[in-house]
Amino acid sequence: MTVFITGASGFIGGAVATRFIRAGHTVRGLIRDATKADSLRAFGIDPVIGTLSDATLLSEEAKRADVVINAASSDDRAAADVLIGALSGSGKTLIHTSGSSIVADEARGEPSDAVFDEDTPRSPKPDKEARVALDRAILDAPGVRSIVLCNSLIYGDALGPDARSVQLPRLVDLAKSTGAARYIGRGLNRWSTVHIADVADLYFLAYERAPDGFFAFVENGESAFADMVQAIADALGLGQATGMTSEAAESAWGREVAIFALGSNSRVRAKRARALGWTPAQGSAEAWVRQAVR
Repeated sequence: MTVFITGASGFIGGAVATRFIRAGHTVRGLIRDATKADSLRAFGIDPVIGTLSDATLLSEEAKRADVVINAASSDDRAAADVLIGALSGSGKTLIHTSGSSIVADEARGEPSDAVFDEDTPRSPKPDKEARVALDRAILDAPGVRSIVLCNSLIYGDALGPDARSVQLPRLVDLAKSTGAARYIGRGLNRWSTVHIADVADLYFLAYERAPDGFFAFVENGESAFADMVQAIADALGLGQATGMTSEAAESAWGREVAIFALGSNSRVRAKRARALGWTPAQGSAEAWVRQAVR
């Protein structure tokens, strides 16, 4: 079977690609930078040089593949529409990568009691309405076996080509460059978390077992940012972690990262993934931070 993966050099895409290769499948991976092609080949991925803007290329690769996995962007509607159009009526599988900031608030480091599973009513913030609409377009794609996996905060070492996740590495970089480990506000905001190896296993399991129109959150526990950042401080020997204002965070990283990725609450439960038979096996985010950062 041939799998076409966008974002094959990325943290999620690379891990998912290696999981399918380990199962004996052929994987073709979209990559923007031709100089990284050898890094894909080292993991058995056939590089496809191009971008999400290359509609003809996307369409051709999707049509020749048996399974298409979009791991490059949760927000590129134009690319998603091209993939939907290429697969429409084929009955092939399309797995799309979303993110649990669709339920995030603007807490700026404050806690929240709101917890969401797939059946919980939710009203996304205006910043996230387009992502929710994209998820719905994937699920409603005609004649396509559509799957949307909505990942929470992912941690762990890269399982494919060298890449990093979005959230914790930024906080590690800040601690290393300034000599102080910092969270936003009081750091009492909580995110659900999941190890990259467990994520890759779920993508493969969803390909094998998920019904058409399957939407699932992806998590295995949760942590407060104050605890994760304190783990960073412990690993680097920096003493007590402290807070920073959301304004300072926004100046450093922009609104998307500061407000939604690092300052919000995103507490979800992977009810449908577990019902599918997914059994995540990795430890906590704090334990990984203490081991990996040290």
